[in-house]
Amino acid sequence: MTKETRMMVIRGLNAEHVFARTFFPLGEKGLALKNGKLEPGPQKIQELIADHGPAAKPGDRIMITNVEIRDRYIHFEINGGAKKKMKWYQHIEVGGLGGSTPVAPVDNTIPRGSYVDLQFDHFVPEISPEQIKKMLAPVFDFNATSAAQAYLETLPPKVKEAIKNHQVLVGMNQEMVTYSKGRPPQKIREADKDTGKEYEEWIYGTPPEEVQFVRFIGDEVVRLEIMTVDGQKVVRTAKEVDLKPAHTVAQTQQPQQQKGAKKPTLRRPGEPAPEVDTDHGPAPMPSDPGQGPSLPPTNGGPPQ
Repeated sequence: MTKETRMMVIRGLNAEHVFARTFFPLGEKGLALKNGKLEPGPQKIQELIADHGPAAKPGDRIMITNVEIRDRYIHFEINGGAKKKMKWYQHIEVGGLGGSTPVAPVDNTIPRGSYVDLQFDHFVPEISPEQIKKMLAPVFDFNATSAAQAYLETLPPKVKEAIKNHQVLVGMNQEMVTYSKGRPPQKIREADKDTGKEYEEWIYGTPPEEVQFVRFIGDEVVRLEIMTVDGQKVVRTAKEVDLKPAHTVAQTQQPQQQKGAKKPTLRRPGEPAPEVDTDHGPAPMPSDPGQGPSLPPTNGGPPQ
């Protein structure tokens, strides 16, 4: 790539506002795009989002804050990137009798951005900004005029059509229902009498108009009950749409402990675990490893 083309690409894409078409995970692990294939896959992206949270989700308006052209790929940072950067003047300190003082305060905020690398086989070829935009189509929407339009373009055709018609399908998530019906005027949270599982129900409409009860377990619609104007009751529980992992990221899942990781302990290496009395709790610990166990209290008083 020539110097002139590099400048044209950077000027044409840097500081560009776009809409996300996929999830971008927080942390230093971003996305890579090669020959139209996105890595990591949907399942791995789901795990990264569950562990670290999202830097952006489908439909979010984001900004390309930096463009770097490397040997075999072009690096696009969004919303400031995944690593903290310091300005040149933040490295300067002024010394005196009381020690050294930074010229500018250090920014302690946590980076909230991410990145995507557009990869090529051997080298970055002569390519125009418009061609690059087409190659970035799996992750960036340069043409959408609103967040709703950008979000719809990321959905399966059946879900997209239902949202346009303001309908709810069993299997949708809460975000899809919100785009389709808006925020619910009323919510209730209860437990199922038969299974004991907690659920949340969103209620749309008031009598004598049509009323819809949309039941969620977690983030998924599991039941839709419609009370029509003429008094009929329609109940749907069969799953009508099966979403890909990228659309079903668990928002409340906490990072899981690595398999095989041992619980922390204060015992020395090779020291046996204390015996446990199920009636009175753990056995008393020795007061000194070289003196044996301490004596139990006598008549409620301290050891003699």
